[in-house]
Amino acid sequence: MMTLAALMTLVLISGQDTKIEDYIPAGIKDLTLTAKIVKGDQVELKKINKDFGASYRFEKTTLSFKPPFKMRAESKVEDTSVVYIVNGTDMIMKLGSLKSKQNLANRPGRRQTTLETGVLTVDLFGSLYTAQFIEDDKATGTAVFDLTYGNGDVDKSRSRVWLDRSKKYIVRRDWFNQQGVQLATFDFSAPQQFGDVWIPTHMEVKNGEGHLAGVTDYVDIKLNSGLDDSLFEIK
Repeated sequence: MMTLAALMTLVLISGQDTKIEDYIPAGIKDLTLTAKIVKGDQVELKKINKDFGASYRFEKTTLSFKPPFKMRAESKVEDTSVVYIVNGTDMIMKLGSLKSKQNLANRPGRRQTTLETGVLTVDLFGSLYTAQFIEDDKATGTAVFDLTYGNGDVDKSRSRVWLDRSKKYIVRRDWFNQQGVQLATFDFSAPQQFGDVWIPTHMEVKNGEGHLAGVTDYVDIKLNSGLDDSLFEIK
């Protein structure tokens, strides 16, 4: 016979929202923001991976996103412009007059998305990520999901995310490499509301040893400003 406690637990679990779609804010047509580096400890960042600290060398980077799978990052090194564009599985990096193109079909981890800014969009799931519900974290009031790439044979890395149930943004993201080793923890906070969408404006990253490695503020946030597709052309 099922005990009363077991029955209550079953009822509570069955009443939870266990689909990732329940935590994706509706109505995101495009998003632009500026990532302003507050702290970048290159020694601690290098412990995440050898290239992770590169973006922290830029004081400011303008990030633009437009579903499905369009991203543009712009910054400067001294007087030289740096542009990084991902459109679907195609990527181009421009450093002044120099250009480098790649196809990322077999390198999904390099397809930068709104996930890195603490926001989920509908296009992320299906062709890129698969989400598995893990638990309802009662201590934080968040829903916990594991995100893996749909083609796990290509890239076995994953993220575990804690999602705010009401404001629908990522509170925390743990990042694991293909061998299952945790590389970093990203904590998102100070969300601001734009219409019905909440966007975190502060992010701190700790490496696998738990040491604070970087701090970023997101400023000049614009939601649904009507970004033109030409911004994301690979040419």
